[in-house]
Amino acid sequence: MELRTRLKIDQFLARLESAPQRLLMLDYDGTVAPFREQRDQAYPYPDIAAILQEIMGQGQTRVVIVSGRDVNELSAQLGVQPIPELWGLYGMQRRRPNGVVETARVEQSYVDALSDAEGWLGYQQLRKIAEVKTGGIAAHWRGLTEKTTEEIRARVYLGWRPIAERSGLQLLEFDGGVEIRVPGSDKGDVVRMLLAEEGGRVASAYLGDDASDESAFRAIGDRGLSVLVRPQWRETAARLWLKPPEEVSDFLTKWLSACRKNKSKGDAPAMAVNV
Repeated sequence: MELRTRLKIDQFLARLESAPQRLLMLDYDGTVAPFREQRDQAYPYPDIAAILQEIMGQGQTRVVIVSGRDVNELSAQLGVQPIPELWGLYGMQRRRPNGVVETARVEQSYVDALSDAEGWLGYQQLRKIAEVKTGGIAAHWRGLTEKTTEEIRARVYLGWRPIAERSGLQLLEFDGGVEIRVPGSDKGDVVRMLLAEEGGRVASAYLGDDASDESAFRAIGDRGLSVLVRPQWRETAARLWLKPPEEVSDFLTKWLSACRKNKSKGDAPAMAVNV
């Protein structure tokens, strides 16, 4: 980890230690969990899951997972108890800590267009790479050769681009595929909503790896810490870069330590009164 990165983290942690409110927002795939060709096998890095559970146990941090996945998929794979707040489908879904799931309504015209997009994959015999979900369909090609990836990508775009143009659906590239989805919500919208809910005194951070996380990095701006999580650097709006899983685990361990220090300071006056 570069010295400049360490200094920025130390500055943030100093603020975190004394903050009255804390908000920790994380992407899932590539950040909390490693990428897997079999998406149902993408469980969190063991250390990261354990640290997140400890952070939640301190009761001083609102932990939120923000993902393109369906929240039901996330809750089954996360392995953290109690399950934290989850935002899925790039903000179309919200699972509150009490288990209540809210899903935005999708207009019928978009439903029909998505049906056409799914039909195109069937026509191209590409259903096996499809992830069909509310408000979108993702085509995955992670793990395939470069030649095969380019061939499949061209076939997907051949049908999906005209569907998107006539229907108003969006095409969103991510690391390992592309998604055709309803317009409107994105991860940046989620971040803005969460910051508004917490108010001005919250110490916040957003950690993510993908192009879809860029809107979240821009949304948090100078109101918190934006962290790119990737093995290799790329151009980004994030202010810091950490490599998974070790550097992410180290950052979260320091977050946990800051919470414990704050709790210890908060407990001290109460103990004095009870003597």
